[in-house]
Amino acid sequence: MLKKLIAGVVATVASASAFALGPDLAPLTSAVDFGTVTVAVLSIAGMLAVVYVAIKGASIGLAMLRGR
Repeated sequence: MLKKLIAGVVATVASASAFALGPDLAPLTSAVDFGTVTVAVLSIAGMLAVVYVAIKGASIGLAMLRGR
């Protein structure tokens, strides 16, 4: 039991120290321009927000007409 516990602690410490530095992804990420992706995601989020506001406004307007 004690041997398994010691082996587990050693494995955890060894894996934590191996991943502490992490892989160097700078060559991959520096070659990609994320500006266009960010603009696309923000524009889609903006369009969804406009649709949500329009639906919410229409439901509030209809509720006012019904007198609720």
